[in-house]
Amino acid sequence: MAIGERIHFFRILRGMTQKYLGTIVGFPERSADVRLAQYETGTRKPKAELTAALAQALDVSPHALDVPDIDSYIGLMHTLFTLEDLYGLTVSESEDGEIYLKVDTSKGKDAHELRKLLYAWKEQADKLSSEEISKDKYDEWRYHYPEFDTTQTWAKVPSQALSDALINSLKEEHL
Repeated sequence: MAIGERIHFFRILRGMTQKYLGTIVGFPERSADVRLAQYETGTRKPKAELTAALAQALDVSPHALDVPDIDSYIGLMHTLFTLEDLYGLTVSESEDGEIYLKVDTSKGKDAHELRKLLYAWKEQADKLSSEEISKDKYDEWRYHYPEFDTTQTWAKVPSQALSDALINSLKEEHL
């Protein structure tokens, strides 16, 4: 999820308008909503100082807004938090004290989709564990995903230009 989408997510979560959030971070009142819309749609990317101000106004860590760097533990945690927000991924503890991640399917359609994807992964991991497939075959499945996934039916994805045009059209309708 891009930084603009995260700003939008937390702004809505906090019940703020674009104009309100924009004025809190110091934009002139007459243009605060337009400026914030530019960041939310990805037309502009906020610099570190603005990201920090937005995070403070939204009462979140700047890491929660920025596109996570999964090469760091903090970035990895914020990636997991985003998966919780979007797909119902939750953390639990088993009776024997093990920590595990699970999908709360009550979170809706996206949670159900994530659960199906994780089952496809588990199926391949089980095959590796039982030595039904080799580590090379397992890695081939992972690194070419979803090409070799036989558990799902995948639709052909539209071109990036068409996808971008559709997204921009939908964003314009909601502004």
